Amino acid sequence: MSKRIVFAVTNDLSFDQRMHRICSALQAEGNEVLLIGRKRKQSIPLKQRNFQQHRIKCWFESGKLFYLEYNLRLLLYLTSVKSDVYGAVDLDAALPMYMHAQRNGKPWTFDAHEYFSELEEVITRPLVHWVWKTVERFIVRRAKHAYTISESYAQQFKAQYGTNFQVIRNVPKKQEHIASKQQPTQPAIIIYQGALNIGRGLEASIMAMHELGGAELHIYGDGPIKPQLEHLIKKEKLTVKVKLMGTRIPEELRTITPKADIGLTLFSENGFHHQHSLANRFFDYIHAGIPQLCMAYPEYHRFNETYKVAHEINTLEPDEIARAIQALLSNPSYYQQLSEATLAAALVHHWEAESERLIYIYRSL
Repeated sequence: MSKRIVFAVTNDLSFDQRMHRICSALQAEGNEVLLIGRKRKQSIPLKQRNFQQHRIKCWFESGKLFYLEYNLRLLLYLTSVKSDVYGAVDLDAALPMYMHAQRNGKPWTFDAHEYFSELEEVITRPLVHWVWKTVERFIVRRAKHAYTISESYAQQFKAQYGTNFQVIRNVPKKQEHIASKQQPTQPAIIIYQGALNIGRGLEASIMAMHELGGAELHIYGDGPIKPQLEHLIKKEKLTVKVKLMGTRIPEELRTITPKADIGLTLFSENGFHHQHSLANRFFDYIHAGIPQLCMAYPEYHRFNETYKVAHEINTLEPDEIARAIQALLSNPSYYQQLSEATLAAALVHHWEAESERLIYIYRSL
């Protein structure tokens, strides 16, 4: 039976690959899907998709005033929207969705893209951490239909709140043509794609470039620490070797990433979120056919034990990052081994298989 499903996120929709996949899959099942986000000053026009999209304009761009304003505007907007199911995506958009579901006697779902209350930028600010932990307790304890991106997150939510979470990972759709890379290009291109946030190893990766001749670091994305990264690159006189490439829509990245040589999936050890994540870029690099550098944290290590798609490191020291990259660039047989392993992993871990669990959740509501 088809349903009217409404989701809400706090980003501007253009670059949210997970929500694009989720909404497209549910729309293709015969549902009517609406995805709500926010419109920023620098937002690009939305690409037409098979589901509906709406962006809410806010005065504030960031910080607590933004979250307060967006949630109030979302609460108001939802009064004019009919829905059979309300999809709360992460804590920062959850309360209005929950409140309207209760008001209208409709089911609601909770999708934890992140372990939001354990983000490094949250746990380092006691008052902010207390606020989001309070929201988390309220929402997660009441969630009957919940899913998240990793087994570790699911286990932690279960241990803290007794709530069962299914795992729906951030894996790409099947690619028509994936080819392994026989050897790196000259100069070698090291790529990072994702938000420019605290704790992503970006500063250490930039510093590591001092020790890597014949290589460039290309950083794709935007976020709160972009000004700090720009300053660091200039201060360290690395403008030739490190390039901030800006944001790209997912369709563009799918053509850019396979041309790179090594991907970066790095996190600091601060916070449960980082130590137990399973980032979408980890799988994006796999589907692009390129080896990557990742942390030896549980989720990545468990996957890598089976498929050997990445070179693992233990710390975010620039020296260790540089040595690991050099180990890949200077050993063609090792590089090719990792690259070929991505092909086997991509055949098994793709959205067409992952989305079956998602569809079952919404069929059962």
